[in-house]
Amino acid sequence: MKPFQVTFLGTGTSHGIPVIGCNCPVCLSSDPHDSRFRSSILVQDGEHSLLIDTTPEFRLQALRANLKSLDAVLYTHDHADHFNGIDDLRVFSKEGTLPVFCSQEVVSSITSRFGYVLKNSWEGGGIPHLQPNRLEPYEKILIAGFEVQPIPIRHGCKLIFAFRIGTFIYATDSSGIPSESLPYFEGVDTLVLGSLRYAPHPTHFSVGEATAFATKVGAKRVFLTHLCHDIRHSQLEAELPSHMHVAYDMLQITIGD
Repeated sequence: MKPFQVTFLGTGTSHGIPVIGCNCPVCLSSDPHDSRFRSSILVQDGEHSLLIDTTPEFRLQALRANLKSLDAVLYTHDHADHFNGIDDLRVFSKEGTLPVFCSQEVVSSITSRFGYVLKNSWEGGGIPHLQPNRLEPYEKILIAGFEVQPIPIRHGCKLIFAFRIGTFIYATDSSGIPSESLPYFEGVDTLVLGSLRYAPHPTHFSVGEATAFATKVGAKRVFLTHLCHDIRHSQLEAELPSHMHVAYDMLQITIGD
């Protein structure tokens, strides 16, 4: 697989940062690294573009990243902060249906919550035209030139997908890794891992849990994402070992160079 670039379109938790009405130091921070849209990434190799999750700010994220085209969308799960920007995919499905890849649970959510995106009518052009494709756990699939492997991870009592592309893994919103999924983290070079806050949380890794897991699997390079307003970027960055970093909005990294 040739080198590709990952752009962090957003690195915040479900509230986004600043949080509405909050006067905490992070929400009032003048450091642009502390301002975070909801979590999403863009994967590009110069020819193709894959989007992982459509956050409520997807329109703003796409404008900020100067995104002109999409080949496909991957969904980790159907929580609102990762899913509810789906309507803004209409810009990328004017000429034909845009394929989206996800679990059967997310296919069902698309059908029940956004069923209009599945209509064949093109009248008016005001809706997305999407083609959902069901992903099977651990089964590799070629999507727009990228070999993608969905890996089940725990998000509280819910199973969602992390995605592996080559030696890169994106695993946001994780609170644990099933034993069956652990072998699929072997050989990971760059790991993006959700790390909500310092204190424990029932549905997300804490900073300590995330860094411990990254160390356990031997990731050579680690980026923490899905951060809440308990975390000041500069403080956590200074606390981490040299191969671990705090991701921030519009950070770009290259995989496989």
